[in-house]
Amino acid sequence: MSRSKIHQVLAYMTPFPYSIDIEAPLAEAHAFLRKRTIRHLPVTERNELAGVLSDRDIKLALGPDLGFPPERELKVRDVYQPDSYVCDASTPLEVVAGTMARRHVGSALVTRDGKLVGIFTATDACHALERILTERSAADDPDLIA
Repeated sequence: MSRSKIHQVLAYMTPFPYSIDIEAPLAEAHAFLRKRTIRHLPVTERNELAGVLSDRDIKLALGPDLGFPPERELKVRDVYQPDSYVCDASTPLEVVAGTMARRHVGSALVTRDGKLVGIFTATDACHALERILTERSAADDPDLIA
């Protein structure tokens, strides 16, 4: 494998992610995240990508800073992040990972032609790192490995 190979986020993202409507009850979204053991959920409004909802957003919204509001009274709209990181499927992996690190975000919503096609999370980044390092080790000359 060439070390100059460009790795696109498309090759490492989780394709066809679940999503939830912006008007859904927060309790429904919270249960959905727990049931599927995921931490990020793309949010749609009229079938268009609107942002992302994370388990952290929910914990903060239901916590003491906001007076422990009843979960059943909130909607996804009240908690989600509209300024989420969105990138095209062809974006180089290092650009996506670097942007996520600089912005301190745990996911990137991946689109193609403006439509959601995947999500790239910190967990996906760890899997990508493992895969790239494994491929690189296999391609290295065993005599050069210390």
